[in-house]
Amino acid sequence: MIKKLLLLLILFFQTIGFSQNPALSENASVSIFTCGRGNELYSTFGHTAIRIKDSINNLDVVYNYGAFDFRTENFYLKFVKGDLQYFINATSYEDFIFEYQSDNREVIEQTLLFPLAKKQELFELLNASLYSEERNYTYKFIDRNCTTMVVEKINTIVGQKLINKVDDKSISYRELLYPYFDNHFYYKLGINIIFGAKTDAKAEKLFLPIELLNSLDKAKIDNRPLVVKKETLIKGAELTSSFSFINSIYFIALILLVIALINNKYVSLSYLFLSGLLGIFLCLVGLYSEHKEVLWNYNALLFNPIYVTLGFLGITWFRKMANVCFAMTLIYIAIMIGKPHLTLMIPFILANNYILLKLLKRNKKVKKRSI
Repeated sequence: MIKKLLLLLILFFQTIGFSQNPALSENASVSIFTCGRGNELYSTFGHTAIRIKDSINNLDVVYNYGAFDFRTENFYLKFVKGDLQYFINATSYEDFIFEYQSDNREVIEQTLLFPLAKKQELFELLNASLYSEERNYTYKFIDRNCTTMVVEKINTIVGQKLINKVDDKSISYRELLYPYFDNHFYYKLGINIIFGAKTDAKAEKLFLPIELLNSLDKAKIDNRPLVVKKETLIKGAELTSSFSFINSIYFIALILLVIALINNKYVSLSYLFLSGLLGIFLCLVGLYSEHKEVLWNYNALLFNPIYVTLGFLGITWFRKMANVCFAMTLIYIAIMIGKPHLTLMIPFILANNYILLKLLKRNKKVKKRSI
């Protein structure tokens, strides 16, 4: 009984300690970290964090809204569905910087011009998130991530939309993201296949770390620049990659060419069947996932679900369904004109239609022999 009471007292005093934030001194500073891109997929777009430093209070904390746990049950299913929980955590400045030094990733710090009262308010707001139900949030690729959460907190304490996007809003989200995958061909191919129509909308929302950095540079508070100091803490290494034939569109084109030229009905039908399965997945994932980026995926016109049925149809119905597929491919090509990923899809457009034509000719010969 005594042990239980002691445990309750310890938990009580820990809670009290968390709820009482120290009063920041006049020396306190608030700054935003913009971290460079890494080699892992989750670090492709960089990272954003908030630093609060107060030498008088011996305080130097970095708040990070980009934390997630790979050990989460059904991690990948939750990520695809769009209900994966990210959370805020806090680390010491030294630990945060050490991690990025180890990965040789750039870190740029922008110190913000906030009055002491606003610094205190932000400090308390971040700690409230850290030790409450607000700690967790549902990650959304464009709408809710480590950058948008920082923007939200800063705008909240200022009481107005202080930070606005200054980068090009006339290009699409797909065009904006396209260069980020230059060193990762298969990521680029996969992302552009699974992304739907939303990513072709104009990129008006600020959601990338580099966009926040540029916006902070142009932001003003009380007609004064918001950023009072900008410093590169870690220069980082530039991401470079040498050409790899296997990791390129040429390798995919070669595989498709071999499949197209193999004069075997079952190889051709098997390829179309797999393409159709991909099309079914693209249609179903839009219904399953809460990620708006995968909705209304016109790539299903190319990887057509009808392909799944072709191996089971008679000659007449095969011809009818093949003509439907050709018509849908023409619609797909019309949609794709001007899209950045058209070049990625050209080998699939050519291979699918060549194989379909070859099967049609084979069926015509069979029909003539039967007559």
